[in-house]
Amino acid sequence: MFDPVIAPSGTLLGLLQRGRGDGTLHALTAPRAEALAALNHCVLRDPRHDWQVENRSLYYARLYVDLHGEVDEIEAHLFDAEDILDTDESRTGLALAVLGHLASYGRRDALDLLRRYAATGTSWAWALDELALRDDDAGLRALAVPVLARFGTDAEGEAELAAAVRDAFEPRPWRLWADDARESVSTRVRAAQETGCFDRWQRQMRPSGPRPGWSVQAVFEWAQQGIDRGAVLHVPAARCLTAVAGPEDRPQILEAARSGGDGARCTALRYLADGNDPDALDLIEGAIADGTTAVVEAAVDSFERMRSIAAVDRARGWVHRPDPLGAAAGRMLACLGATRDSDLVLGALREAVRGEGPDAPTLWTLVDGAGRLGIVCAAPVLRHVYRETASSHLRGRAARALAATDPSFAAGFAVECLWDCEETTREVAARHAETGDARVVEQLRRLAADPAEEAEVQTAVRSRIGPDSTRRVNGG
Repeated sequence: MFDPVIAPSGTLLGLLQRGRGDGTLHALTAPRAEALAALNHCVLRDPRHDWQVENRSLYYARLYVDLHGEVDEIEAHLFDAEDILDTDESRTGLALAVLGHLASYGRRDALDLLRRYAATGTSWAWALDELALRDDDAGLRALAVPVLARFGTDAEGEAELAAAVRDAFEPRPWRLWADDARESVSTRVRAAQETGCFDRWQRQMRPSGPRPGWSVQAVFEWAQQGIDRGAVLHVPAARCLTAVAGPEDRPQILEAARSGGDGARCTALRYLADGNDPDALDLIEGAIADGTTAVVEAAVDSFERMRSIAAVDRARGWVHRPDPLGAAAGRMLACLGATRDSDLVLGALREAVRGEGPDAPTLWTLVDGAGRLGIVCAAPVLRHVYRETASSHLRGRAARALAATDPSFAAGFAVECLWDCEETTREVAARHAETGDARVVEQLRRLAADPAEEAEVQTAVRSRIGPDSTRRVNGG
């Protein structure tokens, strides 16, 4: 999947793509046709850089409900000819998840569309998972025949069916079909279940990797074999060293960390850093100076895992370096530094935004550090990150940091955060948003009554509006 094109943060489309609360608030006051066009654009062209960690489906589904939006464009997208040509789940996953939430809100058109797609669409497994959570038994039983018809009855087809049953995210449909009154259905599904269980047992009985009695050199060779075939094994290899290495092996490990091949060097650096070896920091610095890309990345990662006083002291000296080790030092101080390190963390935060923009991966840790250390002077930079980042997770971290550093947060960003796409951000807002704003009280009550809302958010809401208000909301 190509990286999505994100519109400017000041536009309705840009706000909705980012999942910001202001996106919902602006959409509800914009012309309905314009708001629905922007909403459909987001749902049909997933704007997330990482769909596995960023939430949008409930956010978009709620907006469909508020705008009384139809699902015609979603239907056209799902059943377009491209569905056969482009089988990547990223093309349809967000749309299917939105339909799932709409079905949970009682939208029959969304439920029917999910059923049709599960029967005939390419990403049928995703649709089936959505239905497993929301459809009744009769609806799921009706899908047994069309789903099973996807798999041939020869050995290859039965193997594919067994893999589908084994890897299903939601097992409810398959369990239901295993007890189906139709013998042609139940017999085949039960056989697939048994095959899947046997496959798992076989994999467990044939583990790959190190064995008891391996030497240090054997572990290094195994790590190198991983690099040669494109697999990163130095992390598990370092754990193996912990089991097989003794004091007499330290010279060999030090030499590997200093000048070994990539597999051995990465493994040795990780092992020494995890053990807080007195030579680890010097060897990490040396690896940054003359190591390959793989070694540099392993050295930086190993350094950031260290928690010793010596590592934090070294970070104070490295934080000004214009290289990956300097960036890692800033992140370490953000995690472990003291109040006296606030200026260093603030400098690293500003430099990261100037040099890499509001979506730089290093900002996740630096933003957390600004909040942890309560760096009030960081509030302008944090507000910039909040507005501009395309990552809803990073925006949520910025919101938490602003809650700790910005006195204006409760009356400002905390209000819009009540409509944010991330439940953790809504939880922060529920704890901080000023209730003098009528919109805040109304949204708090809505979140308290919404069965789709996360329990942590509702707990935070109820801590603000009180048990009496909660009873009135749920009762009327």
